[in-house]
Amino acid sequence: MPKLTRKTYDQRLTSMRSLMEQSRLDALIFTSADFFQWATNFHVDVQTWERPIFVVVPLTGAPFAVMNELSTSHMRFAKERNTVWLEDVAYYLEHPRVTDRMPLVTELPEMVAARLRSAGLSASRIGVDAMSSPLAKAAALLPDAKIVSMTAPLRSLRWVKNDEELEVMRAACSLSDWIQERYRENIRPGRLVQELDYQMASLMVEEGARRFPGENLEVLRCWTLSGPASASPHGDGASCGARISAGDGLVNIVIPRLNGIVIENERTWFCGKPNAEQARFYEVARAANAAALDAAVTGAPVSGIDAAAQAVIEKADCGQYIRHRTGHGMGIMGHEYPEDMAFNHRPLQTGEVYSAEPGIYVFGLGGFRLDDSVVVGPTPEVMTTTPKTLEYATIN
Repeated sequence: MPKLTRKTYDQRLTSMRSLMEQSRLDALIFTSADFFQWATNFHVDVQTWERPIFVVVPLTGAPFAVMNELSTSHMRFAKERNTVWLEDVAYYLEHPRVTDRMPLVTELPEMVAARLRSAGLSASRIGVDAMSSPLAKAAALLPDAKIVSMTAPLRSLRWVKNDEELEVMRAACSLSDWIQERYRENIRPGRLVQELDYQMASLMVEEGARRFPGENLEVLRCWTLSGPASASPHGDGASCGARISAGDGLVNIVIPRLNGIVIENERTWFCGKPNAEQARFYEVARAANAAALDAAVTGAPVSGIDAAAQAVIEKADCGQYIRHRTGHGMGIMGHEYPEDMAFNHRPLQTGEVYSAEPGIYVFGLGGFRLDDSVVVGPTPEVMTTTPKTLEYATIN
């Protein structure tokens, strides 16, 4: 069963402590949901602006966390399944309690400061992924401590995926390919677009239950744009009641999140034979996608992925129809670091994972986009395998 184990935790902890040593830090504090999960394998169940959370990873000693009481049972379930990499958790209350007194949310800064003091970190250099108001107030209670922003260096620790992460991603990609085939079987004129997507999401849940019983599968998106609406990458804001028409091109997005890791699989379909203009734009998008995938080579620049796709589109005299970069990193979040693909010229590293999703958007006609999840290597590994020929994309 594809999942992350203590092997991944040990690798991440080693990378964190190596960064601490290089930066002369005594600890790291994570306050954002994605970094909290990356450090603990706990799938955060709160909005952190509403219910702040903290995990402290010392240079020496065991990590510890401060969390909202809402997560109490969730954390207990995770510990019983032995999926979370954290033992020491203290909770604060978000409502007054007369008995069994515990710290209140109004006392959160004092609670965090006290936990840092008890860990011997009251006069330490502490790196943070992001500063929050409660953490800033806690730091003010520890005048001898120094808080250091480490956002960019910490993000770099998430670029390269290990073998366990890649296995989870491959399993999620396989499920997404299965769903794309179900889309192909179910697209027809007159069908409500939203109803189609909800059926596909339901099928993903059923198939996921068969493949991954007891694991954490989330359907982040089964979303389709049909006809002229697909000329806007994120829709026209009027999806309710939209139906598929004969002759429509459809751009869909399939995004599962398996055991906390996200992949993407997007295709363009045609409800009936595409006209010559649709066919031309589709083939340009397909060629741009292929060029982007071929550019995901170890040692080549990150920006080369975007540049390769753009060159194809520009050569076809379609540059005016580009509305976004070619892709982005993937991992715990759907849009993972680095987010500046087109302007990031550092060398790609083996094991990074990107979406390759160049798009062409022609107002009044529709969008044309194919998106694959690709692993960087001496030879790139394309994890999504749904066919992309025009013949396959045409549903008669």
